[in-house]
Amino acid sequence: MPGTVLLLAASPLGKGRLVDAAGVLPVLAAVAPAVLSGTETANVVELADPLEPQAVLTRLRAAAAAPGPLTVYLAGQLQLDRKQRLPHVALARTTAATVRYTALPWHWIRDELRLRSAADAALVVDLHADAEAWRYVAERGLDCGPNAAVYGRVAPASGRRGLAEPAYMKAVATLLRSGHRPPLLRLHEQALARIAEAGAGRDLVFAHPPAGPARPDGSAPPLPGGAHRHPHTFARAPHPGAPAVPPAGHVAPPSAHVTSPVVRPAAPGSAAPAPVPGSRTAPAHTPHPTGPDPHTAISTAVRDGRHAEAAELAARYEAAAVRAHGPASDTALHWAEVRADLAMFAGDAVGSCRAWLAVAGVRLAAGQAVDAPAVEAAADRAHHQWGRIEDSARARELGSALAELRLRVPGRREGALENVQRQLRQLQDAAR
Repeated sequence: MPGTVLLLAASPLGKGRLVDAAGVLPVLAAVAPAVLSGTETANVVELADPLEPQAVLTRLRAAAAAPGPLTVYLAGQLQLDRKQRLPHVALARTTAATVRYTALPWHWIRDELRLRSAADAALVVDLHADAEAWRYVAERGLDCGPNAAVYGRVAPASGRRGLAEPAYMKAVATLLRSGHRPPLLRLHEQALARIAEAGAGRDLVFAHPPAGPARPDGSAPPLPGGAHRHPHTFARAPHPGAPAVPPAGHVAPPSAHVTSPVVRPAAPGSAAPAPVPGSRTAPAHTPHPTGPDPHTAISTAVRDGRHAEAAELAARYEAAAVRAHGPASDTALHWAEVRADLAMFAGDAVGSCRAWLAVAGVRLAAGQAVDAPAVEAAADRAHHQWGRIEDSARARELGSALAELRLRVPGRREGALENVQRQLRQLQDAAR
């Protein structure tokens, strides 16, 4: 089965730019698609200095929905928004004052990998952070959820004139140009050794390889040797051989900025289709020796069209999590969100909308803020699914609940409440 690769390189075009992220794309583009993916064939999507976060989300969602292994190579710049103080990947139009509306929220990446497993989804990241984002990552890490293998580094702003370069990602690309992709942990170690020689000693280095399946209550199994894992963030790993000196500054020539995505086709002879939005499936893979990964089993069932089976399995895990930890626990809410996604994949817009409304209600009742990312995401997804309901009676019923939710959770996009109220009036007028 062909793999999917998303190459994303982004940084602001203005004076707040820290790194020439897009400068690494020509090096990555010189690597064969199959080597980037680690599969026999692959589809590769490139995004260089994109302008709109929604456009990036669309591409990310399509890549996450494609069957086969997924690898995301991300080079860019981290900044915090002023309202929620959460990390975002800055895009071409991002400024310090507009992060919330012009940058890609980091939690969007985490959310799109919800139905993936760490055995078939990987992030390779090379990020530079301004002072505020650097402190955030140093203290809290980056929440990628339990369902992706993550390798890479976050580097602080150099404090020198000129742009930094994505040295780690360039090292990864250079190693891959040999025509062979070793296991990602080994590739990660080799890339670190190369940039350590260049003096990149202040970086935060992260390695989160697949760690086996979740237990029925959603918790991760213990690591061997008595090691510990933070449940939802990058696990920090030591930087092998790195001297304790700041990274050298580097002035890179400006690169051409592509504002529309470039899709590289699969390798010659492949009949693999391009990623198609609207579904999120993943292939089966060899189970971990300690048991099957529920996300993989669910994804395989969705791919095969066994939607009822996938929903039943997710419901069992949710019920177990509710019994063990309560309905507002992270694990129970995770499985509730999985069930909402599964209803969407099955074409059940009513069920999906109702499930997302319930998730938002549980989060709010638990005291989560109306502008918390997970609350906003639940409201947005409920709104999206409501717009797909064809039954007018059901649309009126759920529209009233959605309007009440939007009064409390307006979300990031202006006019969301007005949109619901306007469509609801039209539905009510049509019923008279």
